[in-house]
Amino acid sequence: MTEQKEQTVAADLTGAERHRSGERHHDVVVVGGGAAGLSAALTLVRARRSVLVIDAGQPRNAPAAHVHTYLARDGVSPSQLLAAGRAEVTGYGGEIVTGEVLAAERLAAGGFRVVLDDGSAVAADRLLVTTGLVDELPDVPGVAQRWGREVLHCPYCHGWEVRDQAIGVLATGPLAVRQALLWRQWSKDVTLLLHTAPEPDDDAYERLAARGIAVLDGAVTGLEVTGDRLTGVTLAGGRRLPCRALVVAPRFTARADVLTGLGLETAEQEADGHALGTCVAADASGATAVPGVWVAGNVTAPAEAVIGAAAAGMRAAEAINADLIAEETRRAVVARRRPFSPGMEREVSARVLGDRRHGLSPRPV
Repeated sequence: MTEQKEQTVAADLTGAERHRSGERHHDVVVVGGGAAGLSAALTLVRARRSVLVIDAGQPRNAPAAHVHTYLARDGVSPSQLLAAGRAEVTGYGGEIVTGEVLAAERLAAGGFRVVLDDGSAVAADRLLVTTGLVDELPDVPGVAQRWGREVLHCPYCHGWEVRDQAIGVLATGPLAVRQALLWRQWSKDVTLLLHTAPEPDDDAYERLAARGIAVLDGAVTGLEVTGDRLTGVTLAGGRRLPCRALVVAPRFTARADVLTGLGLETAEQEADGHALGTCVAADASGATAVPGVWVAGNVTAPAEAVIGAAAAGMRAAEAINADLIAEETRRAVVARRRPFSPGMEREVSARVLGDRRHGLSPRPV
């Protein structure tokens, strides 16, 4: 069989396979309905693509009261931002369903099959995964309960809200010195709590001292809360440090189980040779090593803020649409080169000549 005929048969099989399965088909299925996923979906539906967003309803930033550094939406709550995004996507005809994707597999004739936790399945020509990550927090009593409130990580997201207040930095790795120096931009009252991290070297101590950052050794054993507000931390031996915010460094673990069945594994994310967590490798557009599969947002870029995740979703959507156009053009060329049949001749004649086909003029009225 020639390459041209093989391509034609493959194109026909795709439609036949979907018909036999009885599963709904979309141009693109987006797994994850956060900023990256909704931004991608909005871009694609405006490009007249059929899009289904499957969202498990577990946004990473749910504990936070507000989203910051998002131009023109600074201070909006995470739930309000997602609600507005959902309304925009559905307003252009996009579909959003609540559910968890259990698996994704490549179809023999092309495209993908996505299986949900309710037993249903959908087919898609392209797959975009925007499932984000899980913040694995230090094992200190009270940290998880105050996460996103006074237990913080990103100063660009929350630094302004705790400016000029007493800030403790919980050191759990060698990058803690850098973290303390960064948060010093927002407050003069910063203390580095060595906790489980190695003791800084002489150069690090000098830099900390030059910026007026105190250093306390000993493990942090818990948080002190007065009313509904963090007021301090306790250390081994009963010592206490008053503070109004505690900075931690979570391990970022990509939510990438859905990609395992497609042969994609996570890779370690590092900074200066130190592991920060895991992520899914992709190029600048979000394309992975598996053709037809893209990723966007924190699942591939753990340090991305909300506005950055939204921008990444748009970039991925543009690349996906371009990829679909290339495939559709290729199929159209294959179809155009097929042998000319009597049926095709009749169709072309009717379309071009109308009532004048075969050289006959319309019957007079």
